[in-house]
Amino acid sequence: MVIGMRLHFQVSGEGFLLILLHGFLGSLDNWRAVSKRLEGRYKVYSLDLRNHGSSPHSGVMNYAVMAQDLCEFLNEHRLPSAFVLGHSMGGKVAMQFATDFPNRVEKLIVVDITPKEYKPIHRPILNALLALDLKTYKSFGEVDTALAAEVPEVPVRQFLLKNLTRGKDGRLGWRIHLEAIARNYDDLTMAISPQRKFDHPVCFIRGGRSNYIEESDVPMIREAFPQAEIKTIVNAGHWVHVDASEEFLKVVTEFLKTGD
Repeated sequence: MVIGMRLHFQVSGEGFLLILLHGFLGSLDNWRAVSKRLEGRYKVYSLDLRNHGSSPHSGVMNYAVMAQDLCEFLNEHRLPSAFVLGHSMGGKVAMQFATDFPNRVEKLIVVDITPKEYKPIHRPILNALLALDLKTYKSFGEVDTALAAEVPEVPVRQFLLKNLTRGKDGRLGWRIHLEAIARNYDDLTMAISPQRKFDHPVCFIRGGRSNYIEESDVPMIREAFPQAEIKTIVNAGHWVHVDASEEFLKVVTEFLKTGD
């Protein structure tokens, strides 16, 4: 039996429920700008997935248990159903949840990810983080410098360092459960396991400068999600909601209000 855990969350706004799920090595903070724009229309719940942000840590991490986490979150807060929006890894959690518990999802938005298996492209980053002995560093800047050789892209390092925290004893540490994420990383690259087709409205939003959703993926997407529509935001990369926030918000709000 899969047992979920109580996820950390923030909630704002009024209206129909909208759940936001972040991507790999992210947190609910990644949705802060988006949630502020959407809270005028929806009651927005931003969640930290297990082993991320301020949510509990666990040695088990795969899409089945993370979908169960989301189900237990809805149960705990007495939320019968919701709109669900997930980016990257969070999009896979959202897809697994929608196919496991279709009656709990009114509409689904998946941002720049498909149900398929992906290559383990983040393994070098995980190895670089694991190689750091945080006891030897006194500042965030020192950690940034130490990462630069293996992670030369400044925006990527800035994103990763959002997971760094300073404890009450003054020592640096990771908020994420880095070891568990690394151990379970192969499971996170795997395809989801749809229990059934999800026959409610679905919108896949892809970045025109990203290769996460390719034309060859569309038949496979529609096999599990027959009502899926695919929207491309031309000038965006994988972080669609950051690269083209206005166009992203327009696509999201138009999709969610359709048929209301």
